[in-house]
Amino acid sequence: MMVEMNASCLSSPLDKMEEDLESLNSSSEKCYFPESLDSSDGDEEGILACEDLEVNPFDGLPYSSRYYKLLKEREDLPIWKEKYSFMENLLQNQIVIISGDAKCGKSSQVPQWCAEYCLSIRYEHGGVVCTQVHKQTAVQLALRVADEMDVNIGHEVGYVIPFENCSTSETILRYCTDDMLQREMMSSPFLGSYGVIILDDTQERSMATDVLLGLLKGVLLARPELKLIINSSPHLISKLSSYYGNVPLIEVKNKRPAEVVYLSGAQKEPFQSVLRLIFEIHQSAEKGDIVVFLACEQDIEKAYEIVCQEGSNLNPNLGELVVVPLYPKEKCALFKPSDETEKRCQVYQRRVVLTTSSGESLIWSNTVKFVIDVGVERRKVYNPRIRANSLVTQPISQSQAETRKQILGSSSSGKLFCLYSEEFASKDMRPLKPAEMQEANLTSMVLFMKRIDIAGLGHCNFLNRPDYLAALDNDGNLSEFGIIMSEFPLDPQLSKSILASCEFDCVDEMLTVAAMVTAPNCLSHLPRGTEEAALACWKSFLHPEGDHFTLINIYKAYQDVVLNSTSERCVEKWCHDHFLNCCALRMADVIRAELLEIIKRIELPCTEPAFGSKENALNIKKALLSGYFMQARMDKATDNVDFTHFMYLGQSDRNLSLRMILLIDIARDVDGSGNYLMLTHKQVAQLHPLSSYSITKKMPEWVLFHKFSVSENNYVRITSEISPELFMQMAPQYYFSNLPPSESKDILQQVMDHLSPISTMKNEQKMCETCPETTEQRCSIQ
Repeated sequence: MMVEMNASCLSSPLDKMEEDLESLNSSSEKCYFPESLDSSDGDEEGILACEDLEVNPFDGLPYSSRYYKLLKEREDLPIWKEKYSFMENLLQNQIVIISGDAKCGKSSQVPQWCAEYCLSIRYEHGGVVCTQVHKQTAVQLALRVADEMDVNIGHEVGYVIPFENCSTSETILRYCTDDMLQREMMSSPFLGSYGVIILDDTQERSMATDVLLGLLKGVLLARPELKLIINSSPHLISKLSSYYGNVPLIEVKNKRPAEVVYLSGAQKEPFQSVLRLIFEIHQSAEKGDIVVFLACEQDIEKAYEIVCQEGSNLNPNLGELVVVPLYPKEKCALFKPSDETEKRCQVYQRRVVLTTSSGESLIWSNTVKFVIDVGVERRKVYNPRIRANSLVTQPISQSQAETRKQILGSSSSGKLFCLYSEEFASKDMRPLKPAEMQEANLTSMVLFMKRIDIAGLGHCNFLNRPDYLAALDNDGNLSEFGIIMSEFPLDPQLSKSILASCEFDCVDEMLTVAAMVTAPNCLSHLPRGTEEAALACWKSFLHPEGDHFTLINIYKAYQDVVLNSTSERCVEKWCHDHFLNCCALRMADVIRAELLEIIKRIELPCTEPAFGSKENALNIKKALLSGYFMQARMDKATDNVDFTHFMYLGQSDRNLSLRMILLIDIARDVDGSGNYLMLTHKQVAQLHPLSSYSITKKMPEWVLFHKFSVSENNYVRITSEISPELFMQMAPQYYFSNLPPSESKDILQQVMDHLSPISTMKNEQKMCETCPETTEQRCSIQ
C-alpha cells in the first residue's frame, strides 16, 4: 500500500470520482522557467490562508496556501475544460489518446488526474508513470507537478532519468525518459508496478517511444486492467488512431493569435538574416524575449559569439542583451529564469535563446514574444554500410514548425518570423518528423529486444517499420554474454569493452573511458580569442597513447580537485580556468559510479587501478579492440546463429547468409599527411582538430577511433594509436578473411605472415573456439 486511505475513499471508485470530478486536483504546463517555483507574495498567502484548508489525500497533510494559488492558474489551462471527459473515458476504456499542442497542459495535468484515479482504487494495479523524450523535461515536470500537488519531490512524485533516480518504490507518480521505461521492461516485461502508463510527446518519434508503442500493445492484452494514455500533437493523431483502432480521442482546442511573418522570396544566407533580425527587434524597443531556432550546434556557437560581441556595443538605454545558448542534448544547458535577477537589476534585460531542433520542449517561459525559425535542421542519419552518421541538412517538418509557433503561448503580441516562404512550408516540409527508428543505429535496440525474449522483431508491430528490420530472422537467441552486456546502459561496443577489461585487468580505467565518452564533451565551448590559452591548458592532460588515455587524465585530475577542494565553487573555478565543462565531468562521475555498481552487482572481477604503466596501456587497447569486434557462433545441429551484434538475414536449405554490422573502427594514414582510410570501407577522414595527435602534430599510422561522422569535414574523434601487430593479435580470423581488398589488408597480411607459428596456432585455436563454422558457412560482409 503506497498511501494510507481514509474512510471516505473506500466507496465505489466510479461514484467517488463522479462526485469529486470538479474538485479533483490537477496540474498545468504553464509557460514557466524550470526554476520559477518560488513562493508567492505574502499578501496573496494572507488572503488564501483565510480559506478552509482541505487535507491532501496523497500525504494526509493540509494543503498549503501555494496549492490554491497554483490551482487557480491551472484552471486557466486549455485542457482543464476536458477534465470530466478525460476521467470518464479513463474509467470506461483501456486506451485514451489526447491531441493537444505543447502549451495546453497535457504533460503535467493528465498525469495528476491519473494519479487521482489510482488513488480512488487504492493503487490496486500500481501507480502512474509518464515518459518524456528529454531528460530535462522529465526533471522539470516532476518538480512542477510536485509543487502543484503540494507533495515532496522524490516521495509522492519523482523522476528517473539515465544515471539519476529521484524516486522510491512507493512513489505514486513517476516521470521518466522513454528509454528508462524501456530498460525497466528487461526486468519487468509487463510493467506490473504501474496501473497507468502515459506516453508523452509521441510526435517526437524517438526510438524508445516507438518501441514502447509497439510492445505495450501486447502488454495491454496480457493486463486488461492496465490503462494507456497517449499524448501527441494533432499531426500524428490519424496515424495513432489507425494504429490502435477505435479508441477514444480527446482534442484540446487552443487558439493561437500570434502573428506569423513569412519570407517573401527565396532564402538567402539565413544565418546572417537571423543576426540582423535579432538586432532589429532589440532596437525596436518592443519588450519580450527572443527564441531562435538554428540548424545546428555550430551555428549556436557562432551566433553566441557574434551577438555577445555586437550586443555590447548597442545603446545601453535599450537594455541589456543576454544571450542564452541552449543545447538540447546536454542536461547542464537549461534555459533558466532570471526573474529575481531582474527585480534586483534596474536595467531591462532581454534574453535571446539560441537553440536547435528538439529544443522546443525546453522553453518554459511566458516572456517569449518573438520566435525566429530558419526552417532547416542538421540531422544525423545512420548509414549501416559504413557504420557512421551522416550529417544532413534538410527542412524541418510542418509539425515542428507549428510547435515553434506554440512557444509564443496565448500572447496576442507575439510574432513568429519564418525565414522561409509559405510555398517552402507547404511543398518542401514533410507533415511529420521522421521516425528515429528509420534513421538511427539499431544495434542497441536489437540487443534490448532479444533481452526481453522477443523471438524476432517481426513479432512487434511498430508504428513505422525500420527499413532493414527484415534482416532479422526469428531464430536468433541472445547468448549469456549478450545478456550481461545488456545490463549496461551503454552502446553495445562499450559494454563489450568493459566485459573484456575484466580479462585484461583494466576495469577501473575502462569504466572511466566509457563514462567520459558517454557524457557530454568535457571540453568547453571556446569564446573567440581564448583558443591559445585553452590549448595550453589542455596540453597538460595529453597522453602519448591517445585520446582515450587523455580522457582518463582529465577525469583523474578532476577527481583530485573534487577530493581536495573545500567547496563546489572551487571545483567550478578549476574547470573554468582549465576550459573544461564542469557539468559534463559531473555527469561522467555519475555514469561511472553506476557502471561500477553494475559491475559489483553482477559480481564481475575488478582489479586495482594501474594507470600509467606500459602494460596497463596495452591492456586498455586490447579491451577497446575486443569491444569493437563481433562474436558469431554457428550451431551446426540446429543451424541457429547465436549472436550479439549482427543481423541474421535468413536461411535457405541450411545455407546461411550473414550480414555483418562492422563495429570495429580502425583507420590507417594512407599518405602520411593525416588522411585516414577506414579499414572496412573507402571513406577518408581526418583527425579532429582537438585530438591530442592534432595538437601535438603527431600523426600515427594506425588508429582506433570512437566516432566518425560524414559531413562537410569528415572527422574521426577520440582516437588512440594501435599497432598492426596488436590488431592482428585481437582480430578474429573470420573478420580478417572478409576484409575488402586494400593496401591496408596487404600490410596486415604481411604482419600475420611474420607472426611466429606458435602465435598463429594460438590465434587460430582461439578463433575455432569462438567461430567454429566451416568455410562454406563463414560470415561474409555484404
